[in-house]
Amino acid sequence: MSKSVSEQLVEMLVQAGVKRVYAVTGDSLNPVNDAIRRDGRIAWVHVRHEEAGAYAASAEAQLNGIACCMGSSGPGHVHLINGLYDAHRIGAPVIAIASTCHTTEFGTSYFQETNTIKLFDDCSYYNQVASTPHQFARMMQHALQTAIHSKGVAVVGLPGDVAEMDAADVSSSTQIYAPQTKIVPAEQELQALADILNNHEKITIYGGAGCKNAATEVQQLAGLLHAPVAYSYRGKMHLQGDTAHAVGMTGLLGHSSGYQAMHDAEVLLMLGTDFPYVPFLDVKGKIIQIDVKPQHLGRRANLTMGLCGNMRDTLQALLPLIQQKSNTAHLTKQREAYEKVSTKAIPEKKGETNAIYPEYIAYLIDEIAADDAIFTVDTGMCNVWGARYISPKNGREMLGSFNHGSMANALPMAIGAAFARPGKQIVAFCGDGGITMTLGDLMTIAQYKLPVKLVVFNNRALGMVKLEMQVAGIPDWQTDMVNPDFAMIAAAMGIKNFTINDPGKASATLHEAFAEPGAVLVNVFTDPNALAMPPHIEFDQVKGFALSMSKMIFDGRWGDVIDTVKSNTRHLKDLL
Repeated sequence: MSKSVSEQLVEMLVQAGVKRVYAVTGDSLNPVNDAIRRDGRIAWVHVRHEEAGAYAASAEAQLNGIACCMGSSGPGHVHLINGLYDAHRIGAPVIAIASTCHTTEFGTSYFQETNTIKLFDDCSYYNQVASTPHQFARMMQHALQTAIHSKGVAVVGLPGDVAEMDAADVSSSTQIYAPQTKIVPAEQELQALADILNNHEKITIYGGAGCKNAATEVQQLAGLLHAPVAYSYRGKMHLQGDTAHAVGMTGLLGHSSGYQAMHDAEVLLMLGTDFPYVPFLDVKGKIIQIDVKPQHLGRRANLTMGLCGNMRDTLQALLPLIQQKSNTAHLTKQREAYEKVSTKAIPEKKGETNAIYPEYIAYLIDEIAADDAIFTVDTGMCNVWGARYISPKNGREMLGSFNHGSMANALPMAIGAAFARPGKQIVAFCGDGGITMTLGDLMTIAQYKLPVKLVVFNNRALGMVKLEMQVAGIPDWQTDMVNPDFAMIAAAMGIKNFTINDPGKASATLHEAFAEPGAVLVNVFTDPNALAMPPHIEFDQVKGFALSMSKMIFDGRWGDVIDTVKSNTRHLKDLL
């Protein structure tokens, strides 16, 4: 008996290493659902929203190398978009199956018909629709290869009638290949790089996500060069643990020490980073960039040299060419600067009732969480607390919407992380604005009994947006939120829950919550006026605050003046 196209799809997913699919079944996706059920080798995770499924697949792909999500005709496709954008921009190998209407209905404005090629064009490396079984087999193989090797999203449109047809016998095109490659610059380029590094004293390394599997080599290079190591948010968990050389992050969420180390250097060596904020890279010294994707070279800064290679292989080839330096002045200066700002990062105050300092909560979680925990962080203020207070320890990882910058990613990414790494502690830093977008998928956590620890930083506002408006001199408006009782919602879904509104009870409650074996939601009433930005941005906040106040006074809006002063009391105390 011949296989159907749906059964062939399952075979190819299994061969590629896919363990589960995240999807909401229905309509044109039902034949695939049935094939997965009958085969039994792939699990079907019934998320409540396809966007959550795409985010979960993104998290799993980042941790395990490949993952799959699916969406059925029309609305299911559109719901996938945000999560797929995020996966594609962060380099997560995700295969997305977009089941669609029968081929006989194409181009007729049929019920739930969408043009999947137009829809997914901007968030994928591969994006095609199969109209015949023979096409499908070849397209599926191409899509899987593309997702795995190009590190991004590949979409295959699968019409419902094609899914039920007999599969084509194209065995030569259904194999999934994963060759191991070594990518290093040419010998003369490595020697030229070594000559520059050997002939300059003040060298700073700036590392990103590309250093994930090369932390040891980065540390060895830093040791030879006596180079301070700054890092991007995505490089933090891999490089911050080098306590002899680490000098902190740069960027809006970073430390002044990381910024200073880059700007004091004669040579800035950028390793595996596509850090997007150009003003922070406007340095006086020479810039050398190494990236596995040569198209990234020079698009953020004016380079002296740009090299193509993956970090581990490239650094292993470079290290024998580097001479041990003796001058430690540059490293000592930058490490001392980092020690000053990192010590200040430990919160001295805990806050007040219903206004607990989020810094204190993040600090406690860093102390309580497992040494190999996986953290997911919502975009906004939660990004700040993760950046400032979560330390790498022994193999910790952190996932977030670091490139796409979307709200509501922490909860669904925690779902994917929990499936990808069973037995690991998963901790989600959820903003109240973010979690309210994805509350339905709390039920996914409950249904599959995922032992995720969800900490809701409940500041009753879109906190980062409020700060952005103040910096711009605009009175914040429509940023306040009326929230439900998150603990009661968790209880309704059968999830263990805690509420913290007294800073004096925060430590004991968090210890109790993290000791629970199953899923837990902790609703923390945090200070709505928490200060989040680094020093030079905080000064801009003062200017923005003053400008905003001047406008209100000039317009005679005294009620707004009084409300703004009340809501910014902590800002003024901390800044002045």
